[in-house]
Amino acid sequence: MIVSAPRLQKLASRFWAIAGAVSVRTKILGIVLGLMLLLSLGATFQVRVLLEQTLRSLLKEQSLSIANDLSARSTDLILVNDIYGLHRLLQDTLQNHADVRYAFIVDREGQVIAHTFGEGFPAGLLSANGCADDCTHHSTVALATTEGRIWDTAVPIFEGRAGTARIGLSEDSLWRAVTTVTAQLLMTTVLVAVVGILAASALTWVLTRPIKALVNATRAVGQGDLSQRVERWANDEIGELAEAFNAMTAQLAQAEQARAERDRLRAQLLEQVMAAQEEERRRIARELHDETGQAITTLMVGLRTLMDECPSPAIQSQAEELRAVAAGTLEGVRNLALELRPSVLDDMGLVAALERYVAEYRRRHRLEVDVAVHGLAKERLPAPVETALYRIVQESLTNIARHARASTVSVLLEQSPDHIRVIVEDDGCGFDPQTGRGETHHLGLYGMQERAELLGGTLTIESTPGLGTSIFVEVPLPPFRKAGSEVREGRYG
Repeated sequence: MIVSAPRLQKLASRFWAIAGAVSVRTKILGIVLGLMLLLSLGATFQVRVLLEQTLRSLLKEQSLSIANDLSARSTDLILVNDIYGLHRLLQDTLQNHADVRYAFIVDREGQVIAHTFGEGFPAGLLSANGCADDCTHHSTVALATTEGRIWDTAVPIFEGRAGTARIGLSEDSLWRAVTTVTAQLLMTTVLVAVVGILAASALTWVLTRPIKALVNATRAVGQGDLSQRVERWANDEIGELAEAFNAMTAQLAQAEQARAERDRLRAQLLEQVMAAQEEERRRIARELHDETGQAITTLMVGLRTLMDECPSPAIQSQAEELRAVAAGTLEGVRNLALELRPSVLDDMGLVAALERYVAEYRRRHRLEVDVAVHGLAKERLPAPVETALYRIVQESLTNIARHARASTVSVLLEQSPDHIRVIVEDDGCGFDPQTGRGETHHLGLYGMQERAELLGGTLTIESTPGLGTSIFVEVPLPPFRKAGSEVREGRYG
């Protein structure tokens, strides 16, 4: 059957997939043991075949030798017609040669005159050898019997004029010798295989131990442990690989150290920028409240005085209009100051600031906003944590008002012993977080993420177009905030 090339390639690929999944140690042991077994079994088979051929040739020669001896010794007995002597000669032949199974004498007419079969001469045996009728040369044939193969040898007596002498020689001794030699060879094969397995095990241990050390070190490096180093066992290729691995991990450790230093400097710079930004917001809010607000308030008082002192209706009407404009401007300045830096965040903390901001947000944008606070202790959170969480919620609600087209919004503020969590959800139009990050109206998400990461926290955004958006922020608490404290639960609608 001819196998096509694609099928051969498929079979080879399948074999390699199975063999490739085996460890190197098993491969080496399998190759060594397989070669040893193949060599030993091949040698055993060849020795058995050669030994069988040699012994069979010797057996045929032995059969001919015994038959010639029987022919020579029976000549005189046949000439004197000593039948009893012929029987004694045949019995002596069986006793002196253990492999001889039978012997008999045939006269010139083809009649058996003496044999060793006590229960009667077997039918068909006389004609089994082609030299039964007229034999002037010896003849040996193999007979298949219930006892196995019998070599029947016929030798003419007195050149055939006195008859024929025939013997049957069994192969039992041949097979006993072949079996004994084969068993010895197989035992030797087993002993050699055991020695080979031990030697191969030692060899594979020497070869695979540094490889396993490299594998374990590589796994550790993959998990972030760049301090791993492997010992150079020898000056071969594996030793060079170990040196290259050590050099690589050293370079990776230096690169990781440099990256960590850059991240630290970046975080420090970002923290300083945000702190400066909050300080600038606080200063601008204070100036808007103290200076701009006071100036507009003074202007409104002056316009009121002008309205009271001037009797002209036209001037009073114009002054009233200007006073309304000034009042609107004052309201806008106050709202701007609150958004820049609400004083309640510094004075009363995160919860109160969120309450006030959400109330103003609800009034301004006509949205239903539900705020829930759970487990927040009475004492204040650290100022950086309060500021970051307030800005994250503020930016989230601003994005919802600008882009989400939502009808309801929920804000959850929850504290556990180890961290504080903020969740902002809406039922708006949603967006694709993967593609939406680069759009202009999502740039604020980067600022939210930076604020969370500065505190060692995480920010996760889950959104699907048409199904709303959820923002999850989790920030670890400083050690002094993890101790047991009073817990309050509140709900602000």
